Amino acid sequence: MPGPLKLLLGPVLLRQGRAVRRHALRLPEPEGPRAGVAGEGLLRLRLLVVGDSAAAGVGVDEQSLALAAPLAERLARVLQGRVSWQLVATTGHRAADTLKALEQAPLLPADAMVTSLGVNDAVGQTPVRHWLATLAALHTVAQRRAGVRHTWHSAVPPMERFPVLPQPLRWVLGRDAQRLDQALQRDLAGRSDRHHVALPAMPAEATGWMAQDGFHPGLRGYQAWTEALTRQMLLDGVGALQPAGDDGAAGTGSADAPQLGQ
Repeated sequence: MPGPLKLLLGPVLLRQGRAVRRHALRLPEPEGPRAGVAGEGLLRLRLLVVGDSAAAGVGVDEQSLALAAPLAERLARVLQGRVSWQLVATTGHRAADTLKALEQAPLLPADAMVTSLGVNDAVGQTPVRHWLATLAALHTVAQRRAGVRHTWHSAVPPMERFPVLPQPLRWVLGRDAQRLDQALQRDLAGRSDRHHVALPAMPAEATGWMAQDGFHPGLRGYQAWTEALTRQMLLDGVGALQPAGDDGAAGTGSADAPQLGQ
């Protein structure tokens, strides 16, 4: 948003931000495994999901209801194959925190990566250029360490719709989140290895769409997000990836497995 207006609203925004941090309901990351395998068949895909509290599944009780595991299950059904998956995500992480985590975490081989980042960068006022550079570095590190060939970046959520945020803080953070997301879309335009994924629009009847904290997805939100990711990944060519036949060997093709999507 325009600098002078943000400066003018600064004292109000600071008070509101402190109040939200003091009084907002804090939900835990859900229980459940952070790696697994979905489906069976000759077609193989290896998936890495990284990011913040939404990627970690905050807002539901089990990983089986969150993002990574359901996305693997849905892709396995659509592709009629086997999808192995790993989750590297932590509440409060900005893009820079996720980059550090990805550099240090033990990673399984992966063909595709999905990111959920931006909310904490909007709150923390990360400069757009720095945020974009960090997302690019995430892709590079995932390529080097896990063999990732394609990355799908989930859009920055519309923070102007977050019920827990009071006005004008909600409007300001919504504008900042939109600015990050629009910059990401421009940065990815024309690329074949990194893709932007628009989030599904919240319906008028939004019961269950967001969690009880008014900040994270609820069950319906995660379900719609999973569907949107699956649809966009198929449109962008996840079905053309040639993964390894052996999950222990990153970045190699399998002579026995046909290309996904055939």
